Amino acid sequence: MNTFGNGQTPNIDLSGHCSESWGVPCTKYASQIAYCQGLGVKIFLSLRGASGQYGLSSAQDAQEFAQHLWTYYLSGQSPGLLGNVTLDGIDFDIEAGSNLYWDVLLKDLYTYKEVKTVYLSAAPQCPIPDHYLDAAIRTGLFDYIWVQFYNNPTCEYTDDGDTQKLISSWNQWTTTFNATKFYVGLPASPAANGSAGGYVPIDVLNNEILPQVETSPKFGGVMLWSRYYDYLSGYSGKINCTAPAALKVVRAPLVAMMKSASEVLYRLLSQY
Repeated sequence: MNTFGNGQTPNIDLSGHCSESWGVPCTKYASQIAYCQGLGVKIFLSLRGASGQYGLSSAQDAQEFAQHLWTYYLSGQSPGLLGNVTLDGIDFDIEAGSNLYWDVLLKDLYTYKEVKTVYLSAAPQCPIPDHYLDAAIRTGLFDYIWVQFYNNPTCEYTDDGDTQKLISSWNQWTTTFNATKFYVGLPASPAANGSAGGYVPIDVLNNEILPQVETSPKFGGVMLWSRYYDYLSGYSGKINCTAPAALKVVRAPLVAMMKSASEVLYRLLSQY
């Protein structure tokens, strides 16, 4: 969802697949979402990313937006921009605009767990504190946190072979904050992130990084950007996670899926 808050009419842009703003409704994916859910896959709606017109102007704005998400995307009460769907969770990928009231939105969404199971996740940058989501993360209410260990030289793998900045940052994340599971977020190929950096060769990941990060009881698996680049590189199929119930996670612009340790989780993202 790339437009919401501050009195704006919410809009979804599935990265070139559909958008109400250019006349291609996203409701055509309702049946596909239902099909995936029938297979036991969990579907998340992700709140924006690096670009878009979004933000929360007040606590009341956050509360009203939480109600909107519940009514049109989580409860199945009314059809929204994805049609008549009952999604499983909301993902916070906040990388622009104001850093205010995201904790209020999270707390309001969390109250709906009393009605049904609602999963809540976040995709912060690896430097601590995350500029946009720190207050929300410190509530301890997120189920899953996929930390982006890229775009940030101070806490990512670098081409000189230094793994310690990433590992040190991972240890800080998993010991400082509470969440059910944390994920190591990486580019799926050198092209996936270009000059911004953070790509980890698969042998380095399997032999030097995973043996250390998997020791945390909070280790959930590996998250990759993106499904397109993973499809080209085959990176996820080469990951050797040995921790029980670890997931390989691939970020994609269309659907988010979570099934089992051997399945790939596609997150619903409007755009990187």
